[in-house]
Amino acid sequence: MGLKIAVVGGASTYTPELVQGFAVREARLPVDELVLLDPDYGRLEVVGGLARRMLERAGSGAHLVLTGKREEALDGANFVVVQLRVGGQVQRLVDETLPLELGCVGQETTGPGGFAKALRTVPVVLELAAETARRGAPGAWLVDFTNPVGIVTQALLDQGHRAIGLCNVAIGLQRWLAAHFGVEPERVELEHVGLNHLSWERAVRVDGVDRLPELLERHPEAVAAETGLPVGLVRLLGVIPSSYLRYYYLTGEVLEEQRRGPSRAERVLVIEQELLRLYRDPALDTKPALLERRGGAFYSEAAAQLIASLYAGTGDVQVVDVRNDGALPGLPDDAVVEVPARIDAGGAHPLPLGPLAPELLGLVQQAKAYERLAVQAAVSGDRATALKALLANPLVREYQTAVPLLDELLERSRAHLPRFFPA
Repeated sequence: MGLKIAVVGGASTYTPELVQGFAVREARLPVDELVLLDPDYGRLEVVGGLARRMLERAGSGAHLVLTGKREEALDGANFVVVQLRVGGQVQRLVDETLPLELGCVGQETTGPGGFAKALRTVPVVLELAAETARRGAPGAWLVDFTNPVGIVTQALLDQGHRAIGLCNVAIGLQRWLAAHFGVEPERVELEHVGLNHLSWERAVRVDGVDRLPELLERHPEAVAAETGLPVGLVRLLGVIPSSYLRYYYLTGEVLEEQRRGPSRAERVLVIEQELLRLYRDPALDTKPALLERRGGAFYSEAAAQLIASLYAGTGDVQVVDVRNDGALPGLPDDAVVEVPARIDAGGAHPLPLGPLAPELLGLVQQAKAYERLAVQAAVSGDRATALKALLANPLVREYQTAVPLLDELLERSRAHLPRFFPA
């Protein structure tokens, strides 16, 4: 049997990104069957129609299958890409707006919104992983792009699944830095350290030479503009924080911004409707430029590159979410971290790294404690554990906030939380 890739959440507007990534790597990744799985078959036909036209345009030999049946998608699959959203954009809107009512940042992957998403998502992805282990090809890989990636991957690896987490933050920064230095992206290697959506670049090596000190000395304003952080903070830290660090370093400012304007969820809902309108055009056979505004820039590059390297065993280095296994001192071996790893047919092997500076390590350790508790809460449906998770979350912390916040988050996600609300 040939190479089979299944995409769970195939009706996502992200899917054309992924299809393009596979199509341009056919020499390294000869896909025989690409299956898009989604319960919303009407939307799946729209997204799948564009995917089919893109494959035809690229001259790909992959056979495209659209299905709402999980068994059809997973049977014999070598790779299962998970990009689902439990509750859809409507539930995301709750995650981003409800926390604001209680004085917390509203965001779909960090803070209380990310916690609510984790509670809904972890059980579903664990169920998919278990079924992949039963139905998939021997040694099948589950590649998780579903947020919150760090928490979902922690849950998967805690239960022994053959899984790797993936985010596009590192590859996005690599592409920006390559453009800044005027070189091909392949010549830029990042020392990316931390957790998913809580990470920093400690080195930017261009042809093996670290250009980060030069960048921070001569162009700190460019780094600040790219990350949304003050120049003084960038200089103080001496690293490049990901843009998600704004939620931690500028919490009050972010809260004011969110209270003034429409949520990201509201903006994405509008973008998605326009994307689906474009996808229906039978003449469209390339991904539209609007897709970049959806938030998945370089997703196709990161995902297809990872799968191609796992398949071919090339041994190149990529940034992924994986067990620490001693890579970052100060964190347990079984903690999932986001770091550079060597990718071969046996999986992702994290590269050894120096210790984190105290100002980075403290935040990482606190966030990891929260992530562990979030996994436990999602799996058990235990309210006490869920409350402890919110107390450990650096963007919540206060007991008087956490108690009513938990009650509201659970109630507003009730339909998707059978562990907390058994029949």
